Amino acid sequence: MRILVTNDDGINAPGLQVLTRIAQQLSNDVWVASPEEEQSGSAHSLSLSNPIRVRRLSPRKFAVKGTPSDSVLMAVRHIMKDGAPDLILSGVNRGQNVADDVTYSGTIAAAMEGTLLGIPSIALSQAFGFGENRAVKWSTAEHHAPDIIRKLVAAGWPKDVLININFPDVLPQAVKGIQVTAQGKRDQSLVRVEERIDARANPYYWLGFERILSNPSEGTDLHAIYNGMISVSPLHMNLTHARTRSALVAALGKL
Repeated sequence: MRILVTNDDGINAPGLQVLTRIAQQLSNDVWVASPEEEQSGSAHSLSLSNPIRVRRLSPRKFAVKGTPSDSVLMAVRHIMKDGAPDLILSGVNRGQNVADDVTYSGTIAAAMEGTLLGIPSIALSQAFGFGENRAVKWSTAEHHAPDIIRKLVAAGWPKDVLININFPDVLPQAVKGIQVTAQGKRDQSLVRVEERIDARANPYYWLGFERILSNPSEGTDLHAIYNGMISVSPLHMNLTHARTRSALVAALGKL
């Protein structure tokens, strides 16, 4: 199995090193192509107005001056044009990608791009920062991911679906199990805008979320990781809402 590893935290991110080791447990044909710099929150964007530069770090490792989606496109259509990957793994992201995060996340976007290219793709993220110890527990993802990925690949999933895996903020032995979940809804009251003043007395702002637990619905990705479970969510690329579409057809009729 030929595996492409990518991320949105950048080529030097510790999570990328973790994911490379995970992939190497599954295959001896592992390639890495990820953004030169951090691209968190870049979503499913492409660099259409700027040139994309690629830096070769080793025979199978490349840094791409662009977004996560650029990295996947460059890998599949150029770097690995002699043989496309059988599987794309994106992550391991520093922080969870659940609920509304999936629309912002570059980690998810890389898996989306792989899915659009017809390649089974999985996004992986490691939650952190909810307990007293704010250190990222990379060992949790590294310990549990290989077996989960093997089972997912054996089971298979539809071509227009990507898999989103989130590991809870607990040590590997404290994980309570695996739950197949639905995308949750973030408590938007946790969004904060922090205003600061620069050296010229001009205001500037930082956006972020309060790192406190909300009260999500059972069966959602948020609920799973808050309760020490690994969340596995199938995400559909088709964003059409079928029930609303039918209602609008009835309301608008035909021209």
